[in-house]
Amino acid sequence: MTDRAFWKSFTGLVLALVALTTVLFIVAQIIGGKPAKTEEVTADAKSIAERIKPVGELTVGAAPAERVVASGSVMDAIIPAANAAGADKGKATYDASCMACHAAGVAGAPKLGDKAAWAPRIAQGNDTLYTHAIKGFQGKAGMMPPKGGNMSLADADVKAAVDYMVSQSK
Repeated sequence: MTDRAFWKSFTGLVLALVALTTVLFIVAQIIGGKPAKTEEVTADAKSIAERIKPVGELTVGAAPAERVVASGSVMDAIIPAANAAGADKGKATYDASCMACHAAGVAGAPKLGDKAAWAPRIAQGNDTLYTHAIKGFQGKAGMMPPKGGNMSLADADVKAAVDYMVSQSK
C-alpha cells in the first residue's frame, strides 16, 4: 500500500466517523428532547426542596419565646445590646453571653431564678462564684467554661453577670 492509498483510506475512515457522530447526535437530540411541561418539573423541584429542608434552625443569642413576650419587644430580645444603654451591665452581659446556657440549663447550668439550684452556690460566697465564672469549673452536676466561653468579656462584666443571676435567684 502506498502512502497516497493509505491517506485516502484514512481520510475516508475519519469522514465516516464524523458522519456517524453527527447522525448519532441528531438522533439523541430527537429522542431526548426537552420536557413538554416545565410546570411539572418546577413543581417537582419545589416538592423536593420542601422534603429536604432542615427540620429547624439554631439562632444563637435570641431569647426563649416566653422572655420575648415578657419584654414586649422582639428586637430587645434579639439584640440585647441595643437596649443596654439604660439597663444594668450584668443583665446585658447575661443576655449576650450567659443566657445561652443558664436559660435552658445546658450542661448542668443552674437556670436563672431557680432558687433550689442556686442556693448551694450562693452559700459558697461571691468570691467562689466569681472565680468559677471567670476561670471555669468542673463540678458533679455539670461544668462552667471560663467566662462562659466568651473570652472577650472583661472580669468586671462577668462579675456583674454573676451578681445579676444571684439577685434573680435569691
